[in-house]
Amino acid sequence: MAGHHHKHDAFSGQHPENIKLRKTLSILLIVSIVIVFSLIAYFVGRPLVREFRESPETFRDYVKSHGPLGPLIMIGIMVMQVIVAFIPGEPFELGAGFVFGWFAGALLCLLGTVIASGLVFLAVRKWGVKIVELFFPRDKIKSYSFLQNEKKLDLLVFILFLIPGTPKDLLTYVVGLTPMKLLAFLLITTLARIPSVPSSTITGNLTRKGSYTAAIVTYGVTLIITVICVLWYRRISKQEKLENQGKPETRTERPGWGGQKTGKKRKNGKRKK
Repeated sequence: MAGHHHKHDAFSGQHPENIKLRKTLSILLIVSIVIVFSLIAYFVGRPLVREFRESPETFRDYVKSHGPLGPLIMIGIMVMQVIVAFIPGEPFELGAGFVFGWFAGALLCLLGTVIASGLVFLAVRKWGVKIVELFFPRDKIKSYSFLQNEKKLDLLVFILFLIPGTPKDLLTYVVGLTPMKLLAFLLITTLARIPSVPSSTITGNLTRKGSYTAAIVTYGVTLIITVICVLWYRRISKQEKLENQGKPETRTERPGWGGQKTGKKRKNGKRKK
């Protein structure tokens, strides 16, 4: 029996010592990443948010003082903001418009969110729901389990990212638990962010120019778009509930939603083939 068990391990390449080592290294890596970004958020992110709110001119001077590196700093700030999910993004979007103008500011913000979203998506695919739970409680994650509806997944993700004010950083982590492909995720979410990000950078740019009335009008238009998107989302949700009425509950949760790694099932599937 012992010899047979040894052969099975050798054939599959899954030695108990290797499995334990990989798990330990994965946990250490996740903890290290969280610690590093938490420190960055505390010592860099919070002061920057506070600085912009208290004195936008000081924030502008800080970014501009780095010359050609200024745009890279802005991109880095947006990457940090998405990965460290509890840092609000809107102050930085307003700041980008204030410093670089509405168009360049919007491009820098979108580029930063694309980079960060890709990193978060790949990390969730690698380590599963465990890395999501480092930032969000299980109940909050499960509240988005309706995204397991593969038929409407693209549309639901698009609407959720289109609505200004939705927790897009949480959604960035959660979508990694769905069957959506990385490229599709980046394209859909970037297109969906376009109305809200430029509206923030336009407001920041108008504030710099002292055009407060125009800034208020911009926010008013954004609010109207938000209401339309929310009503659209509610209509789709209502239709889905009506379609599911009377149907037996045959829906099963994907591995990632249950606390296992999303990549584990695919690897096992390959070995079985």
